Amino acid sequence: MTAYVILIREKLRDEGAMARYGEAAKAARGNHKITPLAFYGPHEVTEGADTEGVVILSFPSMAEAKAWYTSPEYTAAKAHRFQAADYRVIFVEGMG
Repeated sequence: MTAYVILIREKLRDEGAMARYGEAAKAARGNHKITPLAFYGPHEVTEGADTEGVVILSFPSMAEAKAWYTSPEYTAAKAHRFQAADYRVIFVEGMG
């Protein structure tokens, strides 16, 4: 069943670290079956706290989403993201 990873950037703290994250995250895609559905495009928050950016990624399954997220390559990329900004990351399974 399709799974989605939603990354919500709440606050950017370090643009240099964010640039390093972007490069490392791109390289971490590797052979993972990732389909970007939204990538920091214009957005509107209608309820709750404002956000600086949203990314929505689609994966063939929850197992594949978690395999990407916990891969050594993306784990290294996350270190830059943790330094760069505050994010919320949500995994959600599709409806079939």
